[in-house]
Amino acid sequence: MPHKHSSTQGDDEKSLPPTNTPPLEHESSLVQPVDSPNFLLVDWDGPTDPLNPKNWPYRQKWAATFVVSSFTFISPISSSMVAPATTQIAQEFGVTSTVVIAMMTSVFVLGYAVGPLVRSIEYSNAQQANGVEKFLGPLSEIYGRSRVLQLANLFYLVWNLAGGFARNKGEFIAFRFLAGIGGGAPLSIGGGVLGDTWKPEERGKAMAIYSLAPVLGPVIGPVCGAWIAERSTWRWVFWSTSIVDAAIQISGLFYLQETYAPLLLEKKAKKIRETMDTEKGQTIQVRTVFDPTDDSRRWKFILGTALTRPFIIFAREPIIQLLGIYMAFMYGVFYLYLTTLPGIFEGTYHERTSIAGLHYISLGVGLTIASQINTRFIDRIYIRFKTKNNDIGEPEFRLPPMIPGTIVLPIGLFITGWGAQEHIHWIVTDIGIALVGVGLILNIQSIQTYIVDAFTLYAASALAAAACFRSLAGFGFPLFAPAMYDKLGYGKGDTVLAVVAIVIGCPAPWILWYYGKRIRLSSRYARRP
Repeated sequence: MPHKHSSTQGDDEKSLPPTNTPPLEHESSLVQPVDSPNFLLVDWDGPTDPLNPKNWPYRQKWAATFVVSSFTFISPISSSMVAPATTQIAQEFGVTSTVVIAMMTSVFVLGYAVGPLVRSIEYSNAQQANGVEKFLGPLSEIYGRSRVLQLANLFYLVWNLAGGFARNKGEFIAFRFLAGIGGGAPLSIGGGVLGDTWKPEERGKAMAIYSLAPVLGPVIGPVCGAWIAERSTWRWVFWSTSIVDAAIQISGLFYLQETYAPLLLEKKAKKIRETMDTEKGQTIQVRTVFDPTDDSRRWKFILGTALTRPFIIFAREPIIQLLGIYMAFMYGVFYLYLTTLPGIFEGTYHERTSIAGLHYISLGVGLTIASQINTRFIDRIYIRFKTKNNDIGEPEFRLPPMIPGTIVLPIGLFITGWGAQEHIHWIVTDIGIALVGVGLILNIQSIQTYIVDAFTLYAASALAAAACFRSLAGFGFPLFAPAMYDKLGYGKGDTVLAVVAIVIGCPAPWILWYYGKRIRLSSRYARRP
């Protein structure tokens, strides 16, 4: 009989693809059979193994959550903090094109679309041998989540700091793009960290905080950037964020421990190999339940899987297609607002730059209030439906908060557009902006938590697929916004966006509530009952 460090896997690890699923192009099964007498299989030591991140003390879990959320918070600040200063930058670099001026802000988000693809390696297709699940995690198993996150953040820090020393528009745009590549890491890997550390019934609050960071950051950024642009030089927009990010980087060294199961078990297996008595003449092969083949460690395999799996998931998974398109639209609207709000309040309401920047607070108020309310109820809703379902949790139980979100978002768009178009008092426009924030955060938190719950073993790849397309939308929407508003005005322009939000968003939670489980049953990657 084979030797094994046995354990009882959690709900996430039980929800696996079927054994007869064919491997993907770059995948292969293990050569060593599990029933070999010279084989030691390393797993968690039972369901309460303290090495398992899901069994960490709450203080340790929250420390990891806050560090990852801080990473997710600081780079989006950089994505939008420059928006109020673009006029000053354009004058210094002699830029007159409205498209190029908008690109100075949104090109950072284009880096978000590229970055997650080369960091999204997660588990490969499941292969089972005698009931023991095998997964291949090349990049994560070689480097681990914590190391990749911190190295990517350091990459962002270097190029964000360099942005403050740009001498022309070419350098400025290039530095912004490179900083965005590094800054996008937490958007794809961070969800995996939370999936590693929190059990499904506990994950909602952590995901609510994590989901708030990338949308609250771009709101706080322009408020600070407006005052910096008016009272100092635009270069301090970059230098100030670099100082804060350096502090976050240091905190990550102390409080962000590795959470990726394959790497942790590999370290455990390494200790067993080092202490094994080899003088008895019998060689025992020590492997983990996530043991990769030699081919999986090759860079060709790593890059091939990283660059293809998010697109494969998007192409083959109706859930990701529906939610990914809706998230792309929402992020497009979000960054469109971030780049056009200065024009509304400086042009329509004739406010100076620093005062116009304060109106971003209304977006932040909507995001924060809705997030805090959702944080208190998202896990309660999940547990309530789980109890009614014979204590069996389903990812669809994350969807109820999305229903009011899909309704509030188009209402906020309509009020904002026509409030600005008709020159109604600025408080009305701010109320509309706040409602947009409410709709955005309710939808984003529900969608991201649903994706993590539904694609637990492939959470990073699934989130990367959604992050890639939403980042492309975040880059592209601000580029056509000036032309759209010049031709249609704020009222008709935002009405068009509201109609699209209704058509795409409103049916989504109902479709997934009634048909999500059926879709998951036919999925190669999604969680199964």
